[in-house]
Amino acid sequence: MSRRSLAIIAAMTLALLLVGAGVVYAYDASREDTIADGMRIGGVEVGGLSADQATAKLRRELVSPLERSVIVRAGDKRFRLSAREARVKVNSGELVDEAVAASRKGSFLSRAWRDVTGGKIDHEVAPTIEYSKPAVQRLVDRVRVTMSKPAKDAQVAISTTRVEVKASETGRTIDARKLRTQVQAAMVDVRADRTLRAPLSKVTPNVTTAKLAAKYPSIVTIDRNNHRLRLFKDLKLHKTYPIAVGQAGLETPAGEYTIQNMAENPSWHVPDSAWAGKLAGRVIPPGPSNPIKARWMGIYDGAGIHGTDAVNSIGTNASHGCIRMRIPDVEELYDQVKVGTPVYIV
Repeated sequence: MSRRSLAIIAAMTLALLLVGAGVVYAYDASREDTIADGMRIGGVEVGGLSADQATAKLRRELVSPLERSVIVRAGDKRFRLSAREARVKVNSGELVDEAVAASRKGSFLSRAWRDVTGGKIDHEVAPTIEYSKPAVQRLVDRVRVTMSKPAKDAQVAISTTRVEVKASETGRTIDARKLRTQVQAAMVDVRADRTLRAPLSKVTPNVTTAKLAAKYPSIVTIDRNNHRLRLFKDLKLHKTYPIAVGQAGLETPAGEYTIQNMAENPSWHVPDSAWAGKLAGRVIPPGPSNPIKARWMGIYDGAGIHGTDAVNSIGTNASHGCIRMRIPDVEELYDQVKVGTPVYIV
């Protein structure tokens, strides 16, 4: 083949290549705002879409879900945080620009070859989602303030004739840190459930009604005006006994006390007081001359509950400050109380 022929063939080949390159270039130029297959933005498939189409799809599948309110359910209450209050903002325009730029990497020939052969770019564009953290905190605070309830201990109110029990109440608390984390996660994840359940938990009172009953297995009250001793068991009136109390000038002391010591057939440690006369400071052993009969339950500064054989004094103000009981009664009471039993005298 002559040189002339070879030159003609080479020229024709070059012309064809130039024409082909021009066609390929024109094809690539026509797709300058088209996103490559395989491209994702925040989990949304945008491959093969134009910039406008991708923007519209992001609006539907990314932005719109994030603009829905976050709702926190707590008990039978619902707390709402709107996207407007939370100032939710998604940089969707920048995301599409980034996806287009990633799709345009390489030469026009490599891009055209990728399109012809069905090649894909495995690339994820991570969205930047902005929101107001103070707004989230305000939501958490609303839930916490509304739903938190302190536990209430059981309480007892004792009068001479009755023992009133105010039952304990279980409280409620919220894990504010956990709720804040849940809300923040929902603000930036289109797949997250935007209706959340507040992490509530019960708060047990320190003193339950059962513990209060265990604390007070028995209570004694002294009604000086009506000369009555009442025994409460398990916070309920068990029995009432007639008594004698201190005479004028030697009154049985009013107040709240406990049984400090107990003894059967006790010796009498006579107080060093003027009313005791020659017996002051002495110890009188059990026997006929000992006015403390059968049982002793000391409550305060030498005063106590004891038996007496002076049954005619029962129902009067006759003692030197102690509480007198008939001997069978004091023996019965003795077996139902213990050191530490509360004694309320009015």
